[in-house]
Amino acid sequence: MNLNSTMGPLLSNLKDKKIILASNSPRRQELLKGLEVEFEVRVNSVDETIPKDLQSAYVAAYLSKLKSESFEGQLAANEILITSDTVVIENGHVLGKPNTEEEAFDMLKSLSGSTHTVMTAVTFRDSSRQITLEDETLVTFRFLEEEEIWHYIHTYSPMDKAGAYGIQEWIGFMGVERIEGSYYNVMGFPLHLVYAQLKKW
Repeated sequence: MNLNSTMGPLLSNLKDKKIILASNSPRRQELLKGLEVEFEVRVNSVDETIPKDLQSAYVAAYLSKLKSESFEGQLAANEILITSDTVVIENGHVLGKPNTEEEAFDMLKSLSGSTHTVMTAVTFRDSSRQITLEDETLVTFRFLEEEEIWHYIHTYSPMDKAGAYGIQEWIGFMGVERIEGSYYNVMGFPLHLVYAQLKKW
């Protein structure tokens, strides 16, 4: 039973706050709901061009902060904004969202039979401060046959996912041998960090 109309009983410290999630991702929206948090989705258009000299380990935080800073001066005193970005890093290279099925195939082929890193950054902002948290998970795929990769590409929706895959989908069920770290971080939202930060806000 909720103590107030907007938050679960364990987040009653936010009873006078309004949470804004700056993400159109249905996965992030569903995960945040799972924390018993009510929120509004509000998204600004942002140029997500990554500086060429930016090291891969800093890309997620850079993009998360960029999205957050686009709301500077737009938040009411009682609003808390959450922005986030997830990147897949393989051999020091960032794999973004594929633009074509062929690009998705190449990404998944490169991840096959190896371990890669998934990094997610989450930025919290209100009218007076900004905090960015990061989480990292190692994901190991078994060797994927080409027909398995094409089946996933043609049957599911890899085009809107970093690294061209969703761990919560068929390819994760049959292909992921091991993860080291948060499963939800691979989905794009490290819930344990989000909850802890909201609880102490």
